[in-house]
Formats: sequence, structure tokens, C-alpha cells
Amino acid sequence: MKWDKSKLPSRHVSVGPERAPHRSYYYAMGMTEAEINQPFVGVATCWNEAAPCNISLSRQAQSVKKGVKEGFGTPREFTTITVTDGIAMGHEGMKSSLASRDLIADSVELTMRGHCYDALVGLAGCDKSLPGLMMAMVRLNVPSVFMYGGSILPGKFRGQDVTVQNVFEAVGAHAAGKMSDEDLHELECVACPSAGSCGGQFTANTMACVSEAIGLALPGSAGAPAPYLSRDEYAAASGKAVMELIKKNIRPRDIVTRKALENAAVIASASGGSTNAALHLPAIAHECGIDFDIHAVADVFRRTPYIADMKPGGKYVAKDMFEAGGVQMLMKALLDGGYLHGDCMTVTGKTIAENLKDVVFRTDQDVIRTTKNPITPTGGVVGLRGNLAPQGAIVKVAGMKNQVFTGPARVFDCEEDAFAAVEARTYKEGEVLVIRYVGPRGGPGMPEMLSTTAALYGQGVGDKVALITDGRFSGATRGFCVGHVGPEAAVGGPIGLIKDGDIIEMDAIKGILNVKLSDEELAKRKNDWKPRTNNFQAGALWKYAQQVGDAEKGAVTHPGAKAETHVYGDI
Repeated sequence: MKWDKSKLPSRHVSVGPERAPHRSYYYAMGMTEAEINQPFVGVATCWNEAAPCNISLSRQAQSVKKGVKEGFGTPREFTTITVTDGIAMGHEGMKSSLASRDLIADSVELTMRGHCYDALVGLAGCDKSLPGLMMAMVRLNVPSVFMYGGSILPGKFRGQDVTVQNVFEAVGAHAAGKMSDEDLHELECVACPSAGSCGGQFTANTMACVSEAIGLALPGSAGAPAPYLSRDEYAAASGKAVMELIKKNIRPRDIVTRKALENAAVIASASGGSTNAALHLPAIAHECGIDFDIHAVADVFRRTPYIADMKPGGKYVAKDMFEAGGVQMLMKALLDGGYLHGDCMTVTGKTIAENLKDVVFRTDQDVIRTTKNPITPTGGVVGLRGNLAPQGAIVKVAGMKNQVFTGPARVFDCEEDAFAAVEARTYKEGEVLVIRYVGPRGGPGMPEMLSTTAALYGQGVGDKVALITDGRFSGATRGFCVGHVGPEAAVGGPIGLIKDGDIIEMDAIKGILNVKLSDEELAKRKNDWKPRTNNFQAGALWKYAQQVGDAEKGAVTHPGAKAETHVYGDI
């Protein structure tokens, strides 16, 4: 097949006599003249040996490359970083997690720009790598296909399906004397039995569902667990699909519209997904120049029924949803119920409705319900706002029986102190634990609080103690845990002004987060407040803290598409 490269970025490194030096490099790598004359497709993975989430991505990338070649393209594989939250959790490593999302996007952008690749297939495993790659796709705006590396298989512990969430919660049970050393060791040895990302509807699986609903991934590609060979078939199909997108000049910003972002928010909420979706969807929107902040996400969450009975709030893991019909059947239920925009374009070159035309809702399973018979009529995640969170906050209510909580504050200025208090059981039932100075700037890096929340659940007080923070929660967190409180303490937000004993009221039904203090008292405390310095005064986290914005807008680190004077895909 003969390609016209006159409008493709790779013409700058492969066409004309002045590019002879560049072509000499390609010949050095064994490329043929025919391959040099074809479109160059970046195949980006987050492969590493940090954790099971990423370990199978290199294998899947080889199948993508085969698909690209079958479509008469020239694949060029490269890798970017990941910080895996399960490993980073509960210590200073967690400060690196959110910052890695933006570094992933930046590094993919720089690799694509530097080498003038014409298209992108991105494979991701752990939590932040999924939005990081999707952000890069819409930022670059070259034909792109996203593919999830797949979930881990569930572990088996005494006849029950378990995930890493159970291990985190077991730490709390062990500290409370409810679990022996031997039982904890037995659980940790069986909880994670294969390659793949965490098995519940935590952040990775939530954003994998998003990748299909937003239209950047092939239908069905998010479902199969990582060890399944069908993942390689989807990988090859993704490589072929990106070549068709080049032919048709269908680009990510043709796909990621306001309606597509709403579809993404719908599926996150309907599946009882991670609160992190309320951070990542605004960040993806920012790359397109679309206003879609935490409040817009929360509006969609509030009107969306919760219909997929997934852990941590429900019973099932990702493998169960896959076997019940997968993301496509969840989308079909939502489309039939009138909750999805069916006219949104996808990487198939067809709309959501066209992709779902032949999907039949199965009644022989109870993982996914219809919208007429929801688990709850409103979504598994809701937004809160009030004098304690003028910029908003987010809470996962999936599986929560009590959605109203009022109690006295117990204030901690870092998670380590809070976790120590929980381990020592020096808190009281009915308290609202406040962890602050852990926002995007204050952390820096907005760490997740899973170690603390899981320990509370393991101690049996997950519904007797609430927790609020200007940091984040893992998708595995459950209980009355409110995150993303803004403005953050590091900039003098109200969460930085409260004291032990102040009464905090939270109402997830009405969407309220208040501290029972007058405006005058808050103003007085703000006048007395002084900013703090953290221990990161050099290096990557210092740089991140200087650039990052509010959680309300996605904790983004650059001006976004609204400030662009050109788009890479048009060079």
C-alpha cells in the first residue's frame, strides 16, 4: 500500500533528501525502505517490574505491533513510567502516584513530538497510567487507540474471592487482634494470583470502563483478565484499528466531546467506581479545552443509577463482570435506560449505539442490573459542597448504609499520624478523622489514604468513624470517606482552619459538607493561618507542587487546550 505522508508528522523525519541522516538511523535498526515510507505508530506501554498491573503489557505490545504491520503501518515501541499504588500505598511513595499521571502524559507527548510519530496505541495497567495515556492522546490529537492491560484474577482465601483490598483491611483486623500472624500471611500469599491490575472496581478497572465509554478503546477490550490470550487478540485489533483511524483522519478530539465525558462519568458511577474518576475526567477534558470540573462530574454521578454490584461496595470482581457480559453489557443497560449518549463517535469509526446494536442484556447473571432495577437510584459516587469544601469534595457511597454523619473533628496534618492513631486505636467512635496538608500542593502529590481507611474497616469501625481529607482515596476505599476537599489546607482552605472538636456534618444524600462554625470565626482563623513548608524543596515533587492546580479542575499541571496555538497532530 502506498501512503501519502504529505500531511503526516513523520514526513519531517522520513521524506526528502534532507532527511537522509534520519533514515540512516532507521536502516541501522533493520527497517526497510517500505517501512520508512509507511506511517509511524507509537506503541506506548507502561511496562515495568514494579507490580503485577504492568507485567503483561510488553507481551500485549508485541500483538499491537503485529496489528499495525497488518494495517501497513510501522510500529515503534516505547515505554513510560508507572507508579503502582498498591506498592506506593501507606508511605512517602504515595506522593509520587498522582504526579506520575502527568509525567506519563508529558513523557508520551515528548516521545511522540521528538520522533514525529503519526499515531498512538497506548497500553496501561495501574491506576494513573490509564488517564495519563488518555490525556496524552487528546493532547497530541493524532489518531489513537487505548487498551487496558487487564485485571488480575481473584485470589481464593478459604473459599472466598479476595483482592488486595482484603489484605489492606486484614492489616487493621490484625492490629485489633482479630487475625493471627499466620492467617494474615496465608491471605497475603493468595490474594494476588496472576498478572493484572487490582480486581475490584477500583481506579484501574473504573478507568478501563471509562476507556470504552469515552470511545477511545475498542468495544470489549477492557474486560478480559490480563492472563487471558484474548487480550492479545484485542491488542492486534487495536493495532489494525489505529491504521483505519489514520485513513479516515478520526482523531481523539473528534471522539472525546462533552457528551463522551458525560458517558464516562455515567459508567464510573453506575459501576460504583473509584472517586478518582472525579479527578481524571476533568484532567482529560482539560486536554481538549472542555469545561468539565468536579461539579460537572458530580452532577452526572447524582443522576446515574448504581447498577453493577462490584467490590469494594458490592460482591463481585472484574472477572465476574467480564463473564457476565462485560463493559459492553453494562453500557447496553445504560443506553437502553437512556443514560448514555448513543451518538458519540468511537475508535471503531462507529457510534456507541452502533457498537452496542447487537449486544443483548443477559438475565442469567446478577452482576449487572437494568436501570429499572438499580441497587440504588443514584450513583455509587456523589459530590459534596459546603463551607468546609467551597470547591467541592467527593465520596463513594456504593455499599454504604448510612449516608449522613455528624461528629467532632480529630485533626491530623499527615496520614502517618492518622494511621498511627488508628493502629493504636486512640480514636473514638463517632469522630471525624481529618487528614490535611495532603492535597495536590500540600502533599505534595495528593496521596491516597487506603492504609488508614482499610485499617478502620479491618477493626470493624468502618461505619462508626468518618474520614475527610484534601488528599485522595484509593478505589478500594469504603466507608464514609470524603476526599478531594478544596481548597486544600496548603493554600489556606477551610480544612486547614478546623480544630479538634469542631463539629463536622456530612450528608451524601443532600450533597453537604459543613463545619459548624460561623463565617466570622472562619475568617478570624484564616487571618491567623500561616502557610507551611514541606520536606520537598527540590526535585520532581517540588516541581510538581509549583505547577499543579486545584483538585476541583483535575489537579492539572499546564494551561491545557484553551491556551494552545497549535496541535501536534497538525504539524
